[in-house]
Amino acid sequence: MRIKDLREDNDLPQRELADYLHIKQNTYSQYENGQRQLPIEVLIALAKYYKTSTDYILGLTDEKKPYN
Repeated sequence: MRIKDLREDNDLPQRELADYLHIKQNTYSQYENGQRQLPIEVLIALAKYYKTSTDYILGLTDEKKPYN
């Protein structure tokens, strides 16, 4: 998954994303580190936040632009 790269590319702290997702910062950290599975609803919310596709976040494509 690319959520750490996306966050760092946008100069965002984990706390900001955790607040956006209404979760604790340590939970978000566990998503980034692969210690916890990313729920579908969080995956979708992150794709919308970054204006990209879920496939990009999951590493299934290198195309950042979302589908039409």
